[in-house]
Amino acid sequence: MADPRKVVIDGEEFEFDPDLTVLQACEEAGREIPRFCYHERLSIAGNCRMCLVEAVGAPKPMASCAMQVKDLRGGRDGEPPEIRTNSPIVKKAREGVMEFLLINHPLDCPICDQAGECDLQDQAMAYGKAGSRFTEHKRAMAEINLGPLIKTHMTRCIQCTRCVRFATEVAGVPEMGCTGRGEDAEIVSYLDAALASELQGNVIDLCPVGALTSRPYAFRARPWEVRKTQSIDVSDALGANIRMDSEGMVVRRVMPINNDAINEEWISDKARFFIDGLSRQRLDRPYVRDAQGKLVVASWDEAFAAIRMKLDGIDGSKVGAIAGDLVSVEAMWALKAFMGQIGSPNMDCRQDSAHLPADNRAAWLFNPTVEGIEEADAILLIGANPRLESAVLNARLRKAWMAGTEIGLIGPGADLTYDYAHIGEDASALGSLRSSDFFDILNKAERPMIVLGGAALTHPDAAAIMGEAMTMAGSIGALSNEWTGFGVLHSAASRVGGMEIGFVPGEGGKNTSAMIDSMEVLYLLGADEIDVPAGPFVIYQGHHGDRGAHRADVILPAAAWAEQSGLYVNLEGRPQLANRAASPPGEAKEDWAILRALSERMGDSLPFDTIEQVRKAIFEAVPHLARLGGIEPAEWRAESGGSIGSTSFRPVIDDFYFTNPIARASEVMAACSKLQGERSGVPLAAE
Repeated sequence: MADPRKVVIDGEEFEFDPDLTVLQACEEAGREIPRFCYHERLSIAGNCRMCLVEAVGAPKPMASCAMQVKDLRGGRDGEPPEIRTNSPIVKKAREGVMEFLLINHPLDCPICDQAGECDLQDQAMAYGKAGSRFTEHKRAMAEINLGPLIKTHMTRCIQCTRCVRFATEVAGVPEMGCTGRGEDAEIVSYLDAALASELQGNVIDLCPVGALTSRPYAFRARPWEVRKTQSIDVSDALGANIRMDSEGMVVRRVMPINNDAINEEWISDKARFFIDGLSRQRLDRPYVRDAQGKLVVASWDEAFAAIRMKLDGIDGSKVGAIAGDLVSVEAMWALKAFMGQIGSPNMDCRQDSAHLPADNRAAWLFNPTVEGIEEADAILLIGANPRLESAVLNARLRKAWMAGTEIGLIGPGADLTYDYAHIGEDASALGSLRSSDFFDILNKAERPMIVLGGAALTHPDAAAIMGEAMTMAGSIGALSNEWTGFGVLHSAASRVGGMEIGFVPGEGGKNTSAMIDSMEVLYLLGADEIDVPAGPFVIYQGHHGDRGAHRADVILPAAAWAEQSGLYVNLEGRPQLANRAASPPGEAKEDWAILRALSERMGDSLPFDTIEQVRKAIFEAVPHLARLGGIEPAEWRAESGGSIGSTSFRPVIDDFYFTNPIARASEVMAACSKLQGERSGVPLAAE
């Protein structure tokens, strides 16, 4: 930072970093500056003029967002520059700007979804004037097609260009622009096509008026009618902070909460829009498969009786448990305790059979942290497609790339929204990496980073790939007291939490693939991404009638993540709490409570009666999980493996919009998936 510079603001003297804009300096001084086009995470446009302030000595008010402190002129005798934010000139200028903005803006407030949380409404009240001198007819603009997620009312648009800048700079899809000048200016999409981004819903939050609103949420509720609950997104492993707005028993919408350490203020479209799947295809009553092979409605007692009859006298080594991608730490802890009671060491939270060494935290954490991505000056992605595996984290990678970070990829080529050096398609490219130009870039970097994705973790040679990557991290200088440049990119929200509490095979226990082939009884805790062959007796505890429920012999209906309080640990190892925002349907119960009741029916009750007692036991066993929002760094230990073959990487995500049972039940996600298929030329089933 350069030497601070003195500036007088409204009669008070302050010191600021010269590189700050005048708007930022005024806000640091506690002055509120209105704005429409300016946004902290976007480039400066300077086109709304609402942020006008008076610089003493200047001939006219200036846009504070587009002027830096170092460019201010001081007095003739060396006095520091002076800024006035509330003078009569500023007040009159802002009133004039607001009057211009409202020339063509329609009086749609009674029917506009933005009403009640609209920047234009708020600033018109605070900085505008009661009347207008304009009597001309208001112009009308044609709507544009942005797809099934964003509803457009372009007559309301004030051409702030926030949406254009977000699409180009953050999302990396330059498919929106502003054409025309003056009265003919309008925001359009390229060739009137829908946006091709997994982050496009964020333009709804960015739009300061009602020009871009949520299509699925249209006319559902007003801001003051909904109950607001802070929670965590579970559609991927990033753990983005969200706010769920619910009305009665229904979650109406999801919005981001700013957290610079994780998601900044963005969330993916899946996190924002898949919540309509919470009310579709739900399991709301227990079911038991009868002698004819049909699932019939049963009571909880009948379902527990069927499970007890099957488990009575069975060898614990013949019983296995698999946890799905959306379950909380408390649910896995309760199931682990239940499996211990029946004498089974067979349990696994890696339903995709990913290679994650249970005794080495450094081998399954994103050690550099999400914020650390911006500190890296060279990044190597191995078997990863971050755009599909974690869309918001991919925006961080793009942000680093825009700042000059070099990125390389070993794996199937894909549009990641930024340029990268494509080193090779299959795993053998890792062996020849040391002779490539990109290895020289990694070697010379001060903070290099290596990231293993899902395709690398599920590869037949995953152990060797991980061993080589960790060894390489040491050889290129990616390890120091301040920097651990090796990370694992997970896509399952429950994965790291399950690893932290040891929901992995015990001594002599079997992993997911071995359990599917050899168990007599399988307990699926929300595990819907695996195919269980005929043979084992399947107990399914979950919330949707998805793949796991179709195969089940007994179904225990559970609450979804939004309907129960639960602890989740993100890919960095950061524990966070998801709070209950709605009520489960019918007879569905919380996960831990179902296992507690089942254990009592089995004659050996688990040692807890409340979720607080469950958490107390977890925190005693794994103390760092009690520090919500904090990260416990892993002790570094490199893995070793065998030889790496030439087998191609198999992507772990085929369809971004259908990665979990909630998303597969969502009509909105189905529309997005269909549009994506049409755009990529994939034939639909009916074709």
